[in-house]
Amino acid sequence: MKNLLRVFAAIGSVAVASAFAAEEGCGANCMSAPGKPAWEFAVTAYPTAVRGGDSYTSAIATADRGPLHFEARYNYEGMDARSAFVGWTFAGGENITWELRPLLGVAWGSKQAFVPGLEASVAWGRVDLYVEAEYVRDRAGPEDRYAYSWNELGYRPAAWLRFGLAVQRTRAYGGDREIQRGPFAQLTWGRVTIGGYWFNPGSGDQVVVGSLGTTF
Repeated sequence: MKNLLRVFAAIGSVAVASAFAAEEGCGANCMSAPGKPAWEFAVTAYPTAVRGGDSYTSAIATADRGPLHFEARYNYEGMDARSAFVGWTFAGGENITWELRPLLGVAWGSKQAFVPGLEASVAWGRVDLYVEAEYVRDRAGPEDRYAYSWNELGYRPAAWLRFGLAVQRTRAYGGDREIQRGPFAQLTWGRVTIGGYWFNPGSGDQVVVGSLGTTF
């Protein structure tokens, strides 16, 4: 685990140095987005109710400086697990916009793991697709290693409203279904977004996930 932390710290140091070097060398191009803060932060909590299981809350905090991305998670890779990531964001497109963010991270607590991951999104008009995936390589043994994914296909009829279908594969809670799917909806006011996800509606394995997030 100590070796993984050293690798994680080294990657983070290189990424930070690259970000500052890019900023110092960009000259007049740095003014392309006037008024944009040097750092952007976001925090989101996900209270989760599991039918026939224990309810819990997971949380994600992010910090971005240009393409440099830091992320911390709680109760995400498993109950009582903590994790931290560093990544780099690639983006482009005009009519069809896209973002791709590879991540490297570690987990500790109930999980002792190296966690490579990927976050990606593509949007065309009012329709968008978001994909979040990671491989939890738990050092406890091969049987404790698994691939996790969270996917959203969304439609935004107005700037303040987004809804669609979500699909996930997780080990954060028990249940007979390996793949969870169901509808979701989000409402946004300024910097605050609230939402809800209803996985496996009408079944004995229903899971309801709320979300409350803010950016600053």
